[in-house]
Amino acid sequence: MAKINGIINNSTVDPNKILPMRYLWARQHYKDGVANNWTPEEISMQKDVEQWKSPHVLSDTERRLILWNLGFFATAESLTANNLVLTVYRHVTNPECRQYLLRQAYEEAVHTDTFIYCCDSLGLNPDEIFNMYNTVPSIKAKDDFVVDLTKSILDPSFSTVGPENIRRFLHDLIGFYVIMEGIFFYAGFAMMLALKRQNKMIGIGEQFEYIMRDESLHLAFGCDLINTIKDENPEVWTPEFKDELVELIRKSVILEKTYAFDACPQGMLGINAQQFCDYVEYIADRRLERIDLPKQYGKNNPFPWMSQSTDLTKEKNFFETRVTEYQTAGSLDWDK
Repeated sequence: MAKINGIINNSTVDPNKILPMRYLWARQHYKDGVANNWTPEEISMQKDVEQWKSPHVLSDTERRLILWNLGFFATAESLTANNLVLTVYRHVTNPECRQYLLRQAYEEAVHTDTFIYCCDSLGLNPDEIFNMYNTVPSIKAKDDFVVDLTKSILDPSFSTVGPENIRRFLHDLIGFYVIMEGIFFYAGFAMMLALKRQNKMIGIGEQFEYIMRDESLHLAFGCDLINTIKDENPEVWTPEFKDELVELIRKSVILEKTYAFDACPQGMLGINAQQFCDYVEYIADRRLERIDLPKQYGKNNPFPWMSQSTDLTKEKNFFETRVTEYQTAGSLDWDK
């Protein structure tokens, strides 16, 4: 039976009264987000501008990789923020969860500002970059897939009352937290950080590093929210629904692999497009396990160095760049 005083459909909750808290994990995610506070303007783009303007530093493949990733992320962050504000915040009335959702919405705004900063710094055509979600088929396919997952609950009359509606809401949460933020972002993260490891476009690479840390927290919160809803409403977590979710995630992996080959068709120094695809499958298995669904791929991580970008205890030299130490450790180990 559904839990009538749970995280959704709780008629006894006062959304204006945050104490005492029931879901301490939501509070911890909020504190972790605050500890990782950053803004794009803190990161120098001088070397990036020099490399971008030089005819010899970046190959055509690397320039394509950069443009494709700026084009995807530039609008994906807004798409995610709109879903948070228009659907998730409306239906999750628990006050400590709402506090985190407000923090996440702010971070999505920072991420959007990052791509404005990149376009301005490199002198890119903003109409071209911010319209790639319409003009590049592999980007459009990913965005259309996620938007299609949430058409029904964007209906103002939608309610989370009843098992079928709770399943629809979980469907939405998995679409945005697990698929969009947990799978569709990660080939791009790997590409941009691989470029950074070659000492190319360091400023953009560092900004992607911070975005990935934020997204790791978003994903952790989203999975805790999903798991809490299904634990409090066990009747909705049927074998048929689980099969449906696994199939959705498998389709999303195909779309992300298609994007990986499109954004980096020739590969780059020491890395080829197939490795990015293997990384997507490795990541997808971890997402599936996190919400108690069976692994599908069994791939090893081809990029173990990616864990350095979510190392919560790492500090950088103050005179080289800003300090990146987190105040808490261990909460993202599953996401590296």
